[in-house]
This record gives sequence, C-alpha cells and structure tokens, in this order.
Amino acid sequence: MVLFLIIIVIIIGLLLWKWLDIRSTDELTNMLKQVSSGNGQHVLSNAFQVDEKSKRHGGELVASVLKAHDVEEIFVLCGGHISPILVAAEKLGIKIVDTRHEVTAVFAADAVARLRQSIGVAAVTAGPGLTNTITAVKNAQMAESPLLLIGGAAPTLLKGRGALQDIDQMVLFRPLCKYVARVERLRDIVPTVREAIKAAKSGCPGPVFVEFPVDVLYPYELVVKEIGFNPNAKGFIQKALNFYLRCHVSRQFGNAWLQQTITPLPTNVPMPKSEQIQEIVQLVKSAKRPVLLIGSQATLPPVKPSDLVKAVEALGCPVFLGGMARGLLGKDHPLQMRQVRKDALKDADLTILAGTVCDFRLSYGRTLSKKSKIVALNRNYSQLTKNEKAFWNSNVSVQADVATSLVQVANSLGSNHSKPTEWVKTLREKDDEKEAANAKKMEQKLSNGFLNPLNFLKTLDQSLPDDAILVADGGDFVGSAAYIVRPRGPLQWLDPGAFGTLGVGGGFALGAKTVYPKRPVYIIWGDGSCGYSLMEYDTFARHKLPVIGIVGNDACWTQIAREQVPMFQSSVAVDLARTRYDNVAKSLGSWGETIDETNAHDARKVLDEALAVCRSGEQSALVNVLIGKTDFREGSISV
Repeated sequence: MVLFLIIIVIIIGLLLWKWLDIRSTDELTNMLKQVSSGNGQHVLSNAFQVDEKSKRHGGELVASVLKAHDVEEIFVLCGGHISPILVAAEKLGIKIVDTRHEVTAVFAADAVARLRQSIGVAAVTAGPGLTNTITAVKNAQMAESPLLLIGGAAPTLLKGRGALQDIDQMVLFRPLCKYVARVERLRDIVPTVREAIKAAKSGCPGPVFVEFPVDVLYPYELVVKEIGFNPNAKGFIQKALNFYLRCHVSRQFGNAWLQQTITPLPTNVPMPKSEQIQEIVQLVKSAKRPVLLIGSQATLPPVKPSDLVKAVEALGCPVFLGGMARGLLGKDHPLQMRQVRKDALKDADLTILAGTVCDFRLSYGRTLSKKSKIVALNRNYSQLTKNEKAFWNSNVSVQADVATSLVQVANSLGSNHSKPTEWVKTLREKDDEKEAANAKKMEQKLSNGFLNPLNFLKTLDQSLPDDAILVADGGDFVGSAAYIVRPRGPLQWLDPGAFGTLGVGGGFALGAKTVYPKRPVYIIWGDGSCGYSLMEYDTFARHKLPVIGIVGNDACWTQIAREQVPMFQSSVAVDLARTRYDNVAKSLGSWGETIDETNAHDARKVLDEALAVCRSGEQSALVNVLIGKTDFREGSISV
C-alpha cells in the first residue's frame, strides 16, 4: 500500500512538473505542501494563471476568431455541446441559421464557401450529430470546398468512458478532411481555429474539422461544479483524485484569456512556373484545333471570374464548361459549346484540361484523342494525374492554380495571337445543328398524357431572370436540365460535383439565399432527390429566406430504371408515386402549385407567379411538374 501511495505522489509530481514547467524539486515540493494544506484549488489556479471569477467561456474565443475571418453565418443544428459557440457568435453579429438536418447545415456551408469564395462554417453536436454530416463532408472534399466543421464532444475526462454520444470522431473525419484537431485547453482554441481555416483555404481547398469537448466551451464555474469533486474526501486516494481533477481543470483554463492574434493566417496557393507557362504558350500557338475544358477549380480565388473570362476570350479556343464553371461565359457566348464535346475532343490537336479531371466524366481519359497534345492544370496532384498512363498522357502537367495559369498564358500570347476562328466556326455549326435537333424534340407531345420534360425545361430557361442562382439536385431530370437550362453568369450554378450526391438541394439553396438574399434561387429537383431535403422548406420559412423549388415528377428513380428495367425486366425499388410535393411545401408555410396536362399551357404563368411570390420575400414556392419519361440523353425521345 505504501508503494502504491508513493507511485501516486510521483505521478502527480511529474504531471505538475510537465504542465507547469517547474524547474526544481524544491519548487515542486513547496507546491505539494501548499496543496496538502487544504488550499489546493487557489494554489493551482494561481500556478496555472486561472481567472476563477471570470464568467467568460470558450465559445467566445471560437466566435471571435470566426468574426475576425469575416464569417457572416454559421449553419447549425443545435446541441448542448455547442451552445456556447452559437450564443457567442450571435452576440458578435454572426447569423445563426439552424436547419432540420445536420447534413443540410454542411451543404449550406459548402454553398457559402463556393459563392463567397471564402470559408463556409457549420457546427453540430457530438456523436450522431457529426455522423449525420459525413456525406456532406465527403462531398465538400471531392468538390474542393473550403469548409470548417465544428463538432461538440463529450467532456475530456469522460472520453472513452461511455458518456452520452461519445465516439471516436477524429477517426471518422481524418480520411475526409485536410486538417483535424481536438482542443483540450482554452488557450489552444484561437491558434487551432486559425490554423484550421488556413488549411481549408490553402493549396487545393477542402473541409477541415475541429472537435471541442463540452468542458472546453463552458464557463469555469460551471465546469468546476460538474467535474465531480468529492467535498468530503478523507482518505489519501480520494484527496489525490480531487487533486488530479483540480490540476486538470486548472490546466484546461490556464492562461485562457491572454491576448492572442485572431486575424487570418496567410494562405498558400500553388502558382505556375514561367517555363511551364511558356511551354503551354508554344502549344497554343502551334495548335489548329484547340479545345479548352474548364472545371470547377478554375473558379477559385485569387483570380476574379471577370479576369478569367478575359483570358478565355484572349485564347479564343472553343470552350466546354463543367461544374461550378457553368455560367462563366454567360448564356450565349460564341466560344462556349454545349452539345458536341465528344466530336470536339476526337478532332482536337490540343486539349487543355483546366481543372477538368479524367474521371468517369471523361471516361477516365479514354475520350481524349491519342493524336492530341494534352495540357493538364490542377492544384491537386492526384486529380492532375488521374488515370494518366492508363488511358491518356499529358504533354505538360502543371500543379498550380488553374485560373492564374490561364491568365498568364493569355497574357504571354499577346495581342497578335492568331485565334482558331475556322475551328470555332466548325464546332459552332455542329453545336447549333444539335441544338436545333433538340429543339424539335422539345415540341413533341408525349402519348402518356404527361408533360414533355424537355419542353418544360425550355419554358423554365426562358422564364429565368438574369440574376437567378440554380441548384442542381437530381438524376435524369437534372441531367436533361444541364443541357437546356443555362445559368446567366459566373457562380450561378451549384451542383454536387464528382461525388454525385443526391440531397444537396435544400442545403445549397439555403447557403445561396443566405449569401444573396435579394436574388432568386431555384432548386431543380428530381422527385427522388427532393425527398432528402424537402423538410428544409420549414427552415426557409423560419429564416425568411424564400427559394423556388422545381420538381420534375415522373414517379420514378428514372436514371436507375433506364438500365435496371431493360436489363432485369423489373422495376423493383425504382417506382415512386405522383406525390403532391406542392402540398408538402404548403403545409410548411410556402406557396405551391402542380403543373399537369390540364394546365400545361399555363406553365410560364405558374413559373412567373412562383418567382413573384419569392421576390416578395414572404414565401418560398414549389412547382410540382408531372412529366413523362424520355430517353433524351440517349439521343431520342419516347412518345
């Protein structure tokens, strides 16, 4: 027993030595004597420089850093673990937007990051609150969105002891995030959050995760009250336990309120080398049939979209846009092609992959011509070289900011650059021919009595105001919309990206409307995908952020049915119902209307009314469109 007590004393002494940077055994002995005299709490508080009377809490430190980084809103679903952050942030003027599902909060933060070209922030409670966000965090990782996820956690001393909602959260988020950290002392809050935001925005952007145990966020007095001291400790073991607990909480709150720098750390963005730019310039000058494929990454700062547009025009290449780059050149730019990418790539003698990746969207690189010179631009080395050597080979690969690289190439070409006007004219004629063929299909009537989705999408496109922001969330209906509905300008199209995630609609629209409260935000939904986030119409109503939902309702998971039914002669699990989704929206305080064969001639009128309702700021709108099935994307239409 004596040996055990000696070991306990040694352990306590070593902990104090480490935590307080004690420099001599005499100093340690003196402190232990003072503690054993019954004045342990105050001795340790003085040693660790704890302000026992302070009513402040760790949530204030988190909020102050976010405010210094120009964060204007946090998307949340409440929980006791994170309440101090939310309260403190609101006091600093940061808007708290609470959602009906944690995944929506992260999707909304993702949208803010893309549209503001800065950091998006979401905060959720521990355990299931965090596990509910995993799909959205993975989507942000693959979409390369700079996003900070703040998560609560069980008290530090109860980790691994069966506390409520206590799981190993760090192991879940390490594979998904560029940076993960757990904060156990208040003095570490500020530098950790600053470092997390820097990591999210540097290099190839992506999500980061910071975990805050609940006792790091609440005031000292409350933590001391809840920590479990034994006020009647008599034996050595009980007193030693009390002493350890006092050491723990004192260390936790030590130097909590020292002045610290809270402003942003400098971020690192990879830039191209001059010799790489010159290599590309020579390829562009010698090319007769160049093609430029621009992906989402080209929209990242520091280059403004307007400067990128000037660079694209200076290059003079025919352009295909994907992801967040949709809308970069406006609605009807002469350089932008939409329908003939496969033909263009087949005949190209130079292909520039500007943030476009050789994944499934380019058949892993197999759609690129073997005869074409290939330039690849990407901040992410893995994406830069995806499937290279297997299906394609680059002539120049540049791991750098995409837009900066294009601007520098354009500037180096100079005003005497000979643009491939004949090649552009050739592709334009082919593109216009395909557009005309599609237009004919839009006018065909379906024999099943439902609306031709192509015709409706044409009507939707014609009704869109120039300041509209479009959110794409679906499969077959949205796939058709991508060919027909045209965003009017840069950063006016939001889709999930390479992960192909269904369910982004409510969150993306919430984020977009928060950034641009005066602009109309449209969600283009399939009837399958709308089920994931339709409940967020309650969120839109509560926060007075009205949006317009367009549901293409063909009572089916049609993108899956296209292959499953002919392959297996079964529609198991792909059939839905002609549900009145507009009535669901109405029950949540919104305006709703169904368009079917009886009022199809008034489709434009209904869309205009939905826009007027949204513009009034009073209600969201949902238009439930009963459409028929087509095989448009295979090149023909079922009638």
